[in-house]
Parts: sequence; structure tokens; C-alpha cells
Amino acid sequence: MADDVLTPDQIEQIKQRVTALMPAVRLDLDTLVRIPSVSLDAFDQQHVEDSANAVAGLLRSEGLEVEIVREGGRPAVIGHLDGPPGSPTITLYAHHDVQPPGDEALWDSPPFEPTERGGRLYGRGAADDKAGVMAHIAALRAFPDGPPVGVTVFVEGEEEVGSDSLLAILERHSEKLRADAIVLADSGNWDIGEPALTVTLRGLIRVVVTITTLDHGVHSGMFGGAVPDAITTLIRLIATLHDADGTLAVEGLKSGEASDLDYSEERLRLESGLLDGVQTIGSGSILTRLWNKPSLTTIGFNAPTVERSSNTLVPSASAKLSMRIAPDEDTREAYALLKAHLEKHLPWGARMELTLDDEGPGFDADANGPVYDQARAAFTDAWGVEPVDIGAGGSIPFVARFAEVFPDAAILVTGVEDPDGRAHGANESLHLGEFERVCQAEALLLARLGAMTR
Repeated sequence: MADDVLTPDQIEQIKQRVTALMPAVRLDLDTLVRIPSVSLDAFDQQHVEDSANAVAGLLRSEGLEVEIVREGGRPAVIGHLDGPPGSPTITLYAHHDVQPPGDEALWDSPPFEPTERGGRLYGRGAADDKAGVMAHIAALRAFPDGPPVGVTVFVEGEEEVGSDSLLAILERHSEKLRADAIVLADSGNWDIGEPALTVTLRGLIRVVVTITTLDHGVHSGMFGGAVPDAITTLIRLIATLHDADGTLAVEGLKSGEASDLDYSEERLRLESGLLDGVQTIGSGSILTRLWNKPSLTTIGFNAPTVERSSNTLVPSASAKLSMRIAPDEDTREAYALLKAHLEKHLPWGARMELTLDDEGPGFDADANGPVYDQARAAFTDAWGVEPVDIGAGGSIPFVARFAEVFPDAAILVTGVEDPDGRAHGANESLHLGEFERVCQAEALLLARLGAMTR
């Protein structure tokens, strides 16, 4: 448990200061959301440059020494402000790039025009992750005479395209980014009114499997029944990857158990959009299936479309498979197990080519110690209820990168999202009441870490 390093009056004063700051924080967040900083190559990258410059300007206005850095990728912003002598240094991470808006007809308001409705702010990046950027700014502004700890703010510009240059940035600028604790604001809370610390993340293996059965296409009427086509062969191969109940059938993969939190099938159906009558898959508790057990999804398929198909035995077909692995699974071992399964179950002697498209390690935090104690206390101060430890089924590989480069730092994965936020989808939004509590909690965490040291 955390020591009582702050008095109730000090806690209340910090919360009130943050509340008073929120209108100005909201205006700055609106400005960031209006910048369409999509980091995919197909979009105008000048907007990503503009976004980096805007973030740099916000940090400079708070007295930080700021530079924009890049290692062959998108611009990242690093700002630093010394703390009192002997105080710890805290690195605050977020990212300023965003996902594409998708079909704008699916949005109820323009994706890059921040719009408030029903206590939520709608817009691409409003939650993921420009609110994370502004949570850091708000925490700094809560201390007009300077924060009680040293602070380094690191705002990445390519998280949504895989953070390819992140490891190079971390290694090149490791001394600037080194800290006693790292707050990574790119996750979410358990529910509105229920804060959380994310302590596990599944890893990722993504592969492309190509099946070839013929050296050219032939008439399906003349040769069908004796000669296998590549599409049917590929479908049969993919089908071997799951048992009858939908559990991943790749032998040797690790698995774990999720936190004992109440998560009903009804909530799963509501949040996922699962249609009435469609069954869930897998075994074990729902959260264990989502957070701690491996899973595999077919996310793409290369073959003739229905509209362009003909009565032909297709000679070659490809599928992209996305496999999520347990937080403590080694990515290369997982890839080897997947490859062995596919080779073992390859139908009819077909030829297979397997390409590793992407990989990302999971994260399994040792969520104990004084920094975690103070973080939980800060969340309790802000929300009035204790936070829960949660996992995430999606992969955030950069978290493991930070843990790899800074093994001695306590890593806190926090965030502003809630189950209704729809990050990456149409009508992405931020719950403004929760956002205020996120800002309060981060300011209180800085205050607690500074007071703890003294």
C-alpha cells in the first residue's frame, strides 16, 4: 500500500487546480484533433510534421527544453524539465499520429472537427492518443512553480504504423529518455468511473501464407475432382488452426489466466457487436480468452473476387494470418510453432510459402513496488475508487521496447480510453469527465512521487 505522502488538503488542491485548467486544456486538444496527422504513407505527411510542431510548441510553453527527432521515420518530440535536486525523473509517453478516418459517411460529425455531444468529444485522435498528449500537458500545468519531479515528455509520431523507428530513437536518445518511472498513456480504463492499470499485453505474430497447387489455372469442369485448387487447399489448411469450439490448435503455445473481474457475455456482445445467435469461441473465462490465451484471425485473402471469378482451378492463393500470443510468449518460438503446425497439416502435398510479416513482443508487468503503489493511490484520489489491474488483447509492441531498453524503470501503462471510445473506428470519442480524472490522476502521481522521495 502507498504511504500517505500527501495530505487530503494537498490532494484536493491539486484536483481543483486541474479542474480549473480543463477549459484551456480542452481548447488545445481541439487544436490538435483538427490536424489530420495520419501517419500512413498514402496520406499527406506534412500534417504529421504540423502535429509534431504543435506538440513541441505546447511543451515549450510549459518551459521544457524541446527537440524534434527522427530516425528515418516520422517526427517524434522530446521535451525535458529538471526537477528539484534529488527528485526522480518521470518519462511521459504518448503519440501524436492517428489512424485514417475511414469512410467519412459513417461519422456523425467530421472526423477532424472536434465536436462535443452528450459529454463526449468526437474526432479522430480525440481519444487515441491526442488526449494522452494533453493529459501530460495538464499534469505539468498543475504545478505553476514547476513539477516536483524531473519530467521528460516523449511524443511519438508513428505508433499507428508500427513504431518502426522507435527502438532506434530509444537507443540513440536513451540518456535523454532514461527515467525512474515511465508512464505510457496509450491504453484505457475498465469502464466509465472505474480506473485501471494495464499490466499485461498480448504479443503479435503476423504471417502471409501462400499455397500453390498448379503452375497455371485450368478448367474446373475438366480437372475438378482430381486436381486440388489453391483456394480450397488454403481454406482446409486454415481450418486446421482451430478446434471445433474455436480454440487455437497450435501445439506448444503458452497460455495464462486473466484477472478475476466480472465481464459478462452480454457485455462482450455489446462491445464487440456480436450478432444475435452467433456463438462465442474458445474456452476458459472471456477475459482469459481476450487477454492471456493465444488466438488467430484470418485478416486478409488474395484470390479472385466473386465478381471476377471464372470456372477455373486457381493455381495460387494467399492469406494473412494475425496470431496474438500470451504476454510472456517469445515471438520467435511462437512463429516456429505456427510454422510447424502449417507444415504438418498442409493438405494434399501442396507447396507452401510462409512469410513473417510482422512481430511484436507482449508485456507482462511486475506491478508491485512503490511506484505502482503511488500510481494506484493517485487513481484512487482522482476517481474515489481503487483501480483494477487489467490486460489487453491487442498488442502494443512499443511497451516491450521501453521495458527492453529501460529494464530498471517502473512502467505504468495508463490511458484515456473507455469501452465506448471506438478508437480506430468511426465516431471515435473521448469521455470528457473521465479525461478530467485522468489528468488529475497524472498530476497527483507526479506529486506523490515527488513527496515520496522527499
